[in-house]
Amino acid sequence: MPKNIVIVGAVALGPKAACRFKRLEPNSTVIMVDQGDVISYGGCGIPYFISGDVSEPDQLQRTSFHMLRDEKFFRDVKDVEVMTNTRALSIDRKIKTVLVMNLKSGKEQMLSYDKLVLATGSRPNRLNIAGADLEGVFTVSNINEAVAIKKDISGGKVTKAVVIGAGAIGLEMAEALADMWDIETSVIDIADQVLPGIISSNMARMVQHHLKEKEVTFFAGERVLRIEGETRVTTVVTDKRSIDADMVIMAVGVSPNSDLARNAGLKVSQNGAIIVNKRLQTSDPDIYSGGDCVQIPNLVTGKPAYYPLGSMANKQGRVIGTNLAGGSAEFEGAVGSFVLKIFDISVASSGRCIEAAKKDGFDALSAFVVQFDRAHFYPEKDLIYLELVVDKATGRVLGIQGIGNTGDGMLARVNAVAAILKYRPTISDISNLELPYSPPFSSAMDVINALGNTAENILAGMNRPLQAEQFNDWWNNRKEGDTFFLDCRGWGNAGPFVEKYPDHWKNIPQDELRKRIKEVPRDKKIALVCNTGVRSYEAQLILNQEGFKETYNVQGGMAGLKKFGADL
Repeated sequence: MPKNIVIVGAVALGPKAACRFKRLEPNSTVIMVDQGDVISYGGCGIPYFISGDVSEPDQLQRTSFHMLRDEKFFRDVKDVEVMTNTRALSIDRKIKTVLVMNLKSGKEQMLSYDKLVLATGSRPNRLNIAGADLEGVFTVSNINEAVAIKKDISGGKVTKAVVIGAGAIGLEMAEALADMWDIETSVIDIADQVLPGIISSNMARMVQHHLKEKEVTFFAGERVLRIEGETRVTTVVTDKRSIDADMVIMAVGVSPNSDLARNAGLKVSQNGAIIVNKRLQTSDPDIYSGGDCVQIPNLVTGKPAYYPLGSMANKQGRVIGTNLAGGSAEFEGAVGSFVLKIFDISVASSGRCIEAAKKDGFDALSAFVVQFDRAHFYPEKDLIYLELVVDKATGRVLGIQGIGNTGDGMLARVNAVAAILKYRPTISDISNLELPYSPPFSSAMDVINALGNTAENILAGMNRPLQAEQFNDWWNNRKEGDTFFLDCRGWGNAGPFVEKYPDHWKNIPQDELRKRIKEVPRDKKIALVCNTGVRSYEAQLILNQEGFKETYNVQGGMAGLKKFGADL
């Protein structure tokens, strides 16, 4: 029997649910309602429209075969009616109606439904501070705001910009402003690192070093107090400084749009997200919801989580569309995966970083490896930086993070682990993970396998790791004399450092260490370093055999220290 489906929200999940359902039940009726005038667009592409990589805003609204996904498209191609500039005001669950209002005319009408979908998405957070409503202060919320931002920039109104928030959107916007438009750009975050809770502090420092190389200034651990200006922003004032700016981008996260659901008596979490089951039904089985407005399980921690991602919304939309047609599809949850381009590097994460894992209650450790993405003898290659997070007691893998170039080598490795995280893999699964091999694509012992092996060695106590952050602290305090810095490379690599720091940087190549063991002091901490951490690990094993207790292997070696920005 044909159904009457009403969908509130027509950006990501709504269109996906509508189209999936109509393919299964073509004789049923679907009406999508959206308060905006632009629907079904790729919101994640907004920073690339602002940068100029995407030339026109409607490219974000077009299909891969260049059809514009507007009301006419959905009516003629998908047999779905769309009501734009129309806000859903309330839901009467008893008589199954939604009261809507046309924002242009003010006219209200009732829409009846058999099943209802809430795809209300999220809204950008705005700091409740003086000056937040000045001209030149924006969020990154929709296409219309993106057009306004680009209009200001192309109109010559912007020479200095401040981005508040160092999450993914904030960093994408920083690149868009600084790289393509050559705008003097600063990023401020109340946290002490970029991408807090997503990547470790060690990897964050590597990203921050790259921002510095690209002349983007990052102010960590600062609270924005107010924005100053008469009509247009001129200054951003934090608790530590004042920064000149004629544009401010607030990228301080988003909150679920759940007012409609809450007012209808549906269950909503303390964080404001709509609570759904695996079938993506709300507490009313005739009302479904997904995307940026819902809470789902984290498959690593088992705890409720919030993932406002377009990719998540599209997958959930298909599940809802199937179930609207009487199916039994389920969405289990997510491990939390993301990837980000920042100038010349890419950053990816899946599962928990080390700080997040510890906050979740895990007794966790991390292993960090730097290795070529291809066979070391292949002429075209680049380094990949990977970190694996592991539960000490069980060896269970909790997450992986990576930094690489803007190709797909690093992302491919993170993806490989992301795909199995929900199955609770252990480090042995990573050590023995089967991956295709050929020298132009990978190493015989892939970096992923090496990462698992390193984690295993750390757990076994054979590899006592020293992260770049800790090495940097030891090096900055080297005059205290309690640390012996031993370079295990050949003289060609180590020589310049020995000559620059003759009192502190010592060189014994790993292959000479056994016969020169007496040159190594037994009353100091020993920081071992090589190019990537392999030879220094071999040196550590020799020292372990000789009875040395305080030996520490610099994870990632000189490659990691360079990426970190260590002052050497």
